[in-house]
Amino acid sequence: MTEFVIRELGPESYDDLLRLWQEAGLHSLRPQGRDSREAVARQLASGVQTILGLEVEGRLVGAVVATHDSRKGWINRLVIAPAYRRRGYAAILVAEAERVLREQGMHVIAALVESDNAASFALFRKLGYEEIDTGIHYLTKRDGEWA
Repeated sequence: MTEFVIRELGPESYDDLLRLWQEAGLHSLRPQGRDSREAVARQLASGVQTILGLEVEGRLVGAVVATHDSRKGWINRLVIAPAYRRRGYAAILVAEAERVLREQGMHVIAALVESDNAASFALFRKLGYEEIDTGIHYLTKRDGEWA
């Protein structure tokens, strides 16, 4: 495995993060709304969200969002640039996100995986995550397309 660095990303890393999200094909991306520069800065300032980035040779090639609702930790938006997949980086980022969440007092950690993302589902299963109920449906109520 190539040498890598994991670090917390701040608002100054927004352009690189947005590029990575786009390159990785994150299809829930809302750069004009909840994923705008301002929204990401606000989310980071809230104290309940941490974005971890994995860099290889100074280039951001992986990222994960670790957040919590004060009782449960959530791992979101785990992405690896296509050219860097299948090298173990995703598992490393999940482990770091878990560490951050445990340091914040979270003893239950969950992940939502979209139904068409078989690779991510397999990764989380391999890492010990269990599907609690196949009948659970993710419902959302949004203030607009940007949200």
